Amino acid sequence: MGPLSARLLMQRGRPKSDRLGKIRSLDLSGLELLSEHLDPKLLCRLTQLQELDLSNNQLETLPDNLGLSHLRVLRCANNQLGDVTALCQFPKLEELSLEGNPFLTVNDNLKVSFLLPTLRKVNGKDASSTYSQVENLNRELTSRVTAHWEKFMATLGPEEEAEKAQADFVKSAVRDVRYGPESLSEFTQWRVRMISEELVASSRTQVHEADSPEKPPEAGAAHKPRARLAALKRPDDVPLNLSPSKRACASPSAQVEGGPVAGSDGSQPALKLEPLHFLQCHSKNNSPQDLETQLWACAFEPAWEEGATSQTVATCGGEAVCVIDCQTGIVLHKYKAPGEEFFSVAWTALMVVTQAGHKKRWSVLAAAGLRGLVRLLHVRAGFCCGVIRAHKKAIATLCFSPAHETHLFTASYDKRIILWDIGMPNQDYEFQASQLLTLDTTSIPLRLCPVASCPDARLLAGCEGGCCCWDVRLDQPQKRRVCEVEFVFSEGSEASGRRVDGLAFVNEDVVASKGSGLGTICLWSWRQTWGGRGSQSTVAVVVLARLQWSPTELAYFSLSACPDKGIVLCGDEEGNVWLYDVSNILKQPPPLPAAPQAPTQILKWPQPWALGQAVTKTMVNTVVANASFTYLTALTDSNIVAIWGRL
Repeated sequence: MGPLSARLLMQRGRPKSDRLGKIRSLDLSGLELLSEHLDPKLLCRLTQLQELDLSNNQLETLPDNLGLSHLRVLRCANNQLGDVTALCQFPKLEELSLEGNPFLTVNDNLKVSFLLPTLRKVNGKDASSTYSQVENLNRELTSRVTAHWEKFMATLGPEEEAEKAQADFVKSAVRDVRYGPESLSEFTQWRVRMISEELVASSRTQVHEADSPEKPPEAGAAHKPRARLAALKRPDDVPLNLSPSKRACASPSAQVEGGPVAGSDGSQPALKLEPLHFLQCHSKNNSPQDLETQLWACAFEPAWEEGATSQTVATCGGEAVCVIDCQTGIVLHKYKAPGEEFFSVAWTALMVVTQAGHKKRWSVLAAAGLRGLVRLLHVRAGFCCGVIRAHKKAIATLCFSPAHETHLFTASYDKRIILWDIGMPNQDYEFQASQLLTLDTTSIPLRLCPVASCPDARLLAGCEGGCCCWDVRLDQPQKRRVCEVEFVFSEGSEASGRRVDGLAFVNEDVVASKGSGLGTICLWSWRQTWGGRGSQSTVAVVVLARLQWSPTELAYFSLSACPDKGIVLCGDEEGNVWLYDVSNILKQPPPLPAAPQAPTQILKWPQPWALGQAVTKTMVNTVVANASFTYLTALTDSNIVAIWGRL
């Protein structure tokens, strides 16, 4: 499609007229329009236009000066829009459609509500709840920026140049003023910049008003009562109540059990964590009575900036996958697949290049389970953009390769592990996956773990029959491979053939693994074990230490590691979370004690209330922390997502 013409506008406009100024409704959908095709000089002649349909095109932006001041209805669904700020040129807009623009996020929804105060419907839904959220955010941000301004100005000396100081204030406000969940940080920083620039402009005006030099800055809602950001959960997400008495004693219950307190022997002090949120967001048929759906896996979203950390976690169980903001407990997105039971989730971050050559970052979530399908979810846009028919039997677990963002391992009850390349999405945001390798196992694979020091060369798997390793190098000719090495654990603690249902790298060398019924977690050296294997196909691991864990005979409690902090985590059958400071344990002078090392801390189950009574006991199937160890998410056998926060 080339540039628009007056003739085309008259053909597609209503009512029919030979004058553009008479057209009140215009349909330009499905014309493969690019942003540069929207000629402002032509479109501004539509002086009476009230309804415009731009759906199903390839628009990345809207020109700033279209001049459609009477526009009331705008449809822009199924485009490639990446920004909504140009919508402020339509001050009378009442209805707006933006579905199917995968680069728009919840932050853009908030920007729309702020920019268009007359808007009644967005994507066919009432906009009032979003307005309420924006009003609360705006009120709190205005108050915080104003307080930051007063503090900043009080520190300035008389000799400092005003212009430079005010520019420095805007930078410091954007950097330092924070409020609300991380998922809304784009919107809040956008508003902080606007508010701080308004304060600076107001201050400059006052300097030139000699008759009122002491007049305080006009900061809009700065002096209105402060309001707390409401936790706007979706109607089908039922929060659990934590009794005031339990919250009051949360910190003492999180102290060390069976270990030193506050570093009395020179060790690291106990981490202080408190329970923040308890959610039933995976309930079958959205029923608050559901305390039976089992939750199996969770994973934190990759941080968007290097060195940053995420507070957004994906959880799965039953027929639902949920994406939750740990700070607020808000369920940001929810995906349901009736008839499915999800067992595993994994994130990857892709850099997509649009047709105009712009780079966009995508966070893609893979979810799989009972039906053997892998669903690739674009969570921020709210749709499934690809399905891989990976296995004929259930998928126990999956993980992305840390070396290749499009490489995905799936492990199934069919005793196979398959390496896929999900590829990059096409223009319709669809994935076409290709199979790269098939790895045969002798028992069901339960946990997957690319080797930290060589993730593109070796893959570890904890299986029903033990711990195995495969060569996954793609420059080798065989596309179907058997286990290269089987690892066995000495002294009868994890004999060959025993289930390994927990597996994680603590750092590039140290592996943590767990088997059922033994009451221990084993720490062993990958480097020493692999270096001493020779040509053997069965190798005894080089044990560094053993960690005391629950003596339960039950299986499938998954462990995890927080490598940046040197911490290992594992739940148990009583609802507790066991924490081990592995870095501190490994610093002890050799030889390490043969007896299992006690946990650094045990977080006791806080007993939230549901159905009018305390949930006194549950199994914690999985527990995962984000990279900075500021949030910890535990999933239970009783449909409870428990989120802890570090004090």
